[in-house]
Amino acid sequence: MVDHSFADLSLAALYDSLNPWGPGDDFYLGLVRRAGDVLDIGCGTGQLLRRARAEGHRGRLMGLDPAAAMLVQARAAGQDVEWVLGDTRVRRWDPEFDLVVMTGHAFQALVGDEEIRGCLRAVREALRPGGRFVFEVRNPAARAWERWTPDRAYEAVAADGTPVRVTHEVLDGGPQGDRVRFTETYESDRWPVPRVSRSVLRFLDPGSLAGFLAAAGLAVVEQYGDWDGRPLTPAAPEIITVATPAA
Repeated sequence: MVDHSFADLSLAALYDSLNPWGPGDDFYLGLVRRAGDVLDIGCGTGQLLRRARAEGHRGRLMGLDPAAAMLVQARAAGQDVEWVLGDTRVRRWDPEFDLVVMTGHAFQALVGDEEIRGCLRAVREALRPGGRFVFEVRNPAARAWERWTPDRAYEAVAADGTPVRVTHEVLDGGPQGDRVRFTETYESDRWPVPRVSRSVLRFLDPGSLAGFLAAAGLAVVEQYGDWDGRPLTPAAPEIITVATPAA
C-alpha cells in the first residue's frame, strides 16, 4: 500500500521542497552519469533521472514507482524518461540495465521478507553481466528514529503559496523487531484539518542485507557508511551498498 504522503497529489507536490538535493543525490548522479541504461526503482518525483537527462545523459532512463501522484510530478518535466507506474512485479525483466538504483531509503519500504526477495530477484534479472545495484538503508545502529519527534518540524510551501508544517512521531514506543512505525503529519493554518500519513520502515543490519542479496544471486562488492565514501562502522548513519550479479 502506498503511503498517503505519496498518494495525495498535494502532498506529493511538496516532496522535493521537503527533500532538497543533497550529498546522496550527488552520489547517485555520479553513478548514473557513468552508466549506460539505468533503472531507478522507487523513483518518486524523478528528480535524479530528470537531472541526469537535463545534463545530457544519452542512455535509456526508466523510473518505476507505485505512487501515481509522485509520477505526476515526474512527468510534468516532460523529458525523455520512461516513467512506469507500479513495482518490480509490473513486468518480466530481462538483462537490459547497466545500473539499478533505489534512492531515498526506498529499500526500507520493503517490509516483508517476500517483498524484499521479489524485488531483489527482479533486480538480478534486470542487470546485465557486470551491472551494479546500488541502494542505501539507514544504519539501525545509528537509531535515526529517535530523532523523529514532533518537536522537530520541517517547513515547506505548497505550489499555491500555502505554508505547510511537517512533523513525525514514532509509534509503539519504538522499534518492534527491525520495523519502525511512525506518522507524518502535514498541517497548515489554511487547511481545516491536518493530513496524516502512517508508515512503516524496516531497518536491516549489514548481515541481514547480505543474506537477502546472496539468496537473490547478488554479491556485495562495496559498502560505505556515508556519502563521502567513509567506511561502514557501527556509528555510521548509512549502509550504502554496491552489489553485482554473482558469478
